[in-house]
Amino acid sequence: MRGAMSITMERMLAQLWQRARGSIPEWMPMRFIEWLPRAYEIAGRFGATGRGRSHLYLVLLDYRDRGGEEYGIYVGMSRYAAAERFDQHKAGIRAAGSVLKRGLEVLTGPVLHLQRIRRQDAERIEQQLALALADAGLTVRGGH
Repeated sequence: MRGAMSITMERMLAQLWQRARGSIPEWMPMRFIEWLPRAYEIAGRFGATGRGRSHLYLVLLDYRDRGGEEYGIYVGMSRYAAAERFDQHKAGIRAAGSVLKRGLEVLTGPVLHLQRIRRQDAERIEQQLALALADAGLTVRGGH
């Protein structure tokens, strides 16, 4: 019984994606993640003091082969947009091993308000956000 809802949700999301591919916003994840509302709430607590060139990004990590928590999250910051930085990780360019091996997709929604911020803010928020997500019980990588 445990996990049955997520299996059903995965199948339903796949069907939805096939039918409405062009109308689904880029920031919406394509799989059911039980803890995603918590990640939105936690990320929403953080704010920047000014505009800049840095971006915070989250990457969904696949841990289904480990038997514990199905998904984890990578917290990163870059001068590149989230999708571009994710592509770099997957191509092995300055890649974090966890994203290279386990990265599924970028979770843009929770950190939309943390784009184009000052580098000092991004460095501080990256560390604090990673700690806050880990304190909430999520499997977290990154957040140096």
